[in-house]
Amino acid sequence: MKLHHLAAAASHLLLALAATAVAVVTFTATNTASNTTGGQRFDQAVGVAYSTQVLSNASTFICSVVFNQTRPADRKPVAAISLVVADAGGAAAFTSDDTITLNALYVGNYSGGDVKAEVTGVLFHETTHVWQWDGQGQADGGLIEGVADYVRLKAGYAPGEGDRWDQGYDVTARFLDYCDSLEPGFVALLNAKMKDG
Repeated sequence: MKLHHLAAAASHLLLALAATAVAVVTFTATNTASNTTGGQRFDQAVGVAYSTQVLSNASTFICSVVFNQTRPADRKPVAAISLVVADAGGAAAFTSDDTITLNALYVGNYSGGDVKAEVTGVLFHETTHVWQWDGQGQADGGLIEGVADYVRLKAGYAPGEGDRWDQGYDVTARFLDYCDSLEPGFVALLNAKMKDG
């Protein structure tokens, strides 16, 4: 077997092992706003079943591909990730511990194109917050948001907006992408360094 075939096989094996470890996580989604315009649009364009699959796919992508966390000891101990669609006001979504709240008002008012693709991107971003280390609460918010939008960028979904490299979201994501192009694995190493502060 040629060396590049062996390397590819080893890479696939590591991905499979990481996916198996993430597979023990329970993923759930509920729409508590199904009687609202945004909740109805969520049901029609996205749906609970699709969202649950996105949470699973995003978790595997984040842990295996972006953060390169092939050992369970490298990952945050997450047993379940829940998505709740609710009339939340404010931001498109937010994450608290292992629960992601998607704002039905945002879904209902979204006019930037394909709402399913937008929600998918938002879920990749928010799922990152579940898995990423935050320096025990001391990491800069712009960096935390930038890493989440970096994941969104690498997954193929257009990230949000920003003005400065350290502001977070889009600009920080692109800065991190540049750093990762200079030093492959940069973002994974950065996340690992935030584990203990």
